[in-house]
Amino acid sequence: MAEQILIRNLPEGTKAALRARAERHRRSVEAETREILAEALAEDPSTLPDLLAGDDGADIEFEPGRLGLTVRDSDL
Repeated sequence: MAEQILIRNLPEGTKAALRARAERHRRSVEAETREILAEALAEDPSTLPDLLAGDDGADIEFEPGRLGLTVRDSDL
């Protein structure tokens, strides 16, 4: 499933500048925005700790199963 994003409160002129850039690249405004985001994220890839620190999936409960190990008496 494709993800969506809505960006509110852009500075004045941002949408017009994006539209002009999209026209120069012969893309839709939406396609141009996707390209800009993809380029920005490729320049600064997230590390595993960054991804784990995010709140995505924070509502998932995880209970690891037992490994089947038992305690035994030691002979001293």
